Order: sequence, then structure tokens, then C-alpha cells
Amino acid sequence: MTQKLTPNWVPQSGLQLRLAGVHFDAIRVGGIRGEAALHHLSTLTDGHPGPVVREVNGNRWTYFLLAPGDSTEDDWPPGVRRFSRSTRDEYIGVPAPEGNTYPLSWRCGAPEVGEFVDSELLHGVLMAQLTEGVDDEGGHQ
Repeated sequence: MTQKLTPNWVPQSGLQLRLAGVHFDAIRVGGIRGEAALHHLSTLTDGHPGPVVREVNGNRWTYFLLAPGDSTEDDWPPGVRRFSRSTRDEYIGVPAPEGNTYPLSWRCGAPEVGEFVDSELLHGVLMAQLTEGVDDEGGHQ
């Protein structure tokens, strides 16, 4: 059995904050809209969308982790927040592969070294949500 090689920015236990734009960029989507985007992305990638972190309290954010610099390639739709190298420091919580990481968890397992969400594919999924009329509560407009 081979073991996945987890990136050094993933903590061994608990969770840690990581500066966006260094090890990864992040795209944050709230509530049901984030879950719907993940579902569509998973379907398009045969269940392997890349690293996705879910926050289970508050606004129930879904964070899609992209390669550093990839989030700046596109104009993201309204309601989507981009975290990347910017004039101010922005941090993203990163959970360990297993154990108590509340309120964060990996939606499809911790990533392997070099594994990221495909920026173009995610952008297409989120733009399609606009044309389908999915609102932030997951209903149709």
C-alpha cells in the first residue's frame, strides 16, 4: 500500500492558518452554493476535484484551494471571494488530514503534494451557477 505524500503546509494535527498566495490561492463560496459547486466539480473530475476545505459553522464556507497565482487569472462572479497575494495579509485555516479539526475538514481528503483545484474548471462551474439562477441559499431564483 502506498501512502500519500501530504504537502508541508498541511499540519500534522489540529489546524493552522496559512498565508494566502504563498502555498495556495483560495476561492471561498458560502453555504449551499459552495456545496453545489463542489458537487458539480466532483462530477466533472470523477470525484477528485482537488483540495477543498469546508467550514461547518457560521456561514458554512467552502474553500477551493488553487495553485498560487491561479485565482488572479479570472474575474470571479459576485458572492465569491478570492484569497491570494495582495496588499494585505489574508489567512486561510488548513486542517490536518485526520483527527479533531473542528470546525474545518477536508471535503475530499487532504491533498497530495502538487494537487490543486483546476482554476478554469471551478470558474466555469461558478459562472454556470449564475446562468442557472442558483442563489446563496441553494434555491432557484
